Amino acid sequence: MMTLQVIVLTVLMFFIVVTVHEWGHYYFAKRAGILVREFAIGFGPKLFSYKRDETLFTLRMLPLGGYARMAGEDPELDPIQPGQTIAVRLADGGAVKKIYLDQLDNRRNVMIGEIEWIDLEDRMQLRLNVDGETQHLDVDRKADIVMRGQELQVAPKDRQFRSKSVGKRALAIFAGPLMNFVLAFVLFLIYVQVSGVPDENANAVKVSSIVPDSPAKAAGLQEGDIVNSIDGTAVGRDLQKVTSLIGAADGSEVEMNVTRGSESLNIPVTPKLTKQKDGSEVLQVGVGLGPITRHASIGESFAFAGDAFKSGSTAILDALRKLVFERFDINQLAGPVGTLQYTGEVASEGIDQMILWTAMVSINLGIFNLLPIPMLDGSRLIFLAIEAVRRRPIDPNKEGIVHFVGFALIFLLMIAVTYNDILRIINS
Repeated sequence: MMTLQVIVLTVLMFFIVVTVHEWGHYYFAKRAGILVREFAIGFGPKLFSYKRDETLFTLRMLPLGGYARMAGEDPELDPIQPGQTIAVRLADGGAVKKIYLDQLDNRRNVMIGEIEWIDLEDRMQLRLNVDGETQHLDVDRKADIVMRGQELQVAPKDRQFRSKSVGKRALAIFAGPLMNFVLAFVLFLIYVQVSGVPDENANAVKVSSIVPDSPAKAAGLQEGDIVNSIDGTAVGRDLQKVTSLIGAADGSEVEMNVTRGSESLNIPVTPKLTKQKDGSEVLQVGVGLGPITRHASIGESFAFAGDAFKSGSTAILDALRKLVFERFDINQLAGPVGTLQYTGEVASEGIDQMILWTAMVSINLGIFNLLPIPMLDGSRLIFLAIEAVRRRPIDPNKEGIVHFVGFALIFLLMIAVTYNDILRIINS
């Protein structure tokens, strides 16, 4: 059962990784002058929302991702047509500030009439027949259309996603994965500052964790103990040597010499056979070991973060390559349930491991979103590249169909992976 702390850390990890990704889209879209209608974390029903400036910020029920919805990114239906009766509210300067499409008789301080002509993209004007008299009205560039209790801000053509250059649109799309990579690098920097780097002058190893109900716990070993030797044999900085010496005892009691503070203690421990995930059994005492560390310099921190980012990205790309080109195995994939379970396990190991895991999840999200799969950022970048080559945009309706099919396939895969995750948990 996950503790409240583990649950909080897990939710916080999801929130940070997704928020940083969507903030990348949001920030660069705003810089390009694109109207961002909604900044959402999660999908499904809204749990919380507030509006700031032009954007509605929402927290939604299903923690499966998020989105920054930009005006004109997808085909938008214009709900107002000539011949339609509407109500408008004017600002002090005389421009239309609100356009009401329903409950017209209940609106106060409005002008009601029939639309003769309307342009809410280029000219931002409309002609309204009010009691047989035509009113020529300018529409405010930030006017709201109100229908069924919801407001939709009008989007002049120069505020729409598709009106911007290919370069600006590509940057707004690529910025999401880019921010995930930046976040991962920063988290690696934080991790090495929290955990330190191995001390080259040390001749021992450190107990980093104790397994509950283990021989080490029963014997009185504690986190932070410095292991100097086992049965008189010095272990030095070799973590593997500790495992070898314990295994060589063949189940007999071993004496571990440890330093705790200023004390030197000889603690007898009897290893026991422990079943591994692959079904094998190994003699263990139930401790997690790590190197003795020292504070990392700024240069060492950046070097570690660079190496960690490179090795983490390489490992994820290699796993994807094997999954696609060698053998597809659904057991190699983890959905929300599997990710939640593993995140809970990592969170219980301490904040430093949680930082490291969050960095890896952020890299994974960035790389995954750049895959050329319909609906993902990678696919959208490919469409933009095609547009740049052919020098004219692809039909938005056709592109929308491709993304819809991709969404449906990913959704089906997610269901299958989630089902497999649940079976794996039950069987284990």
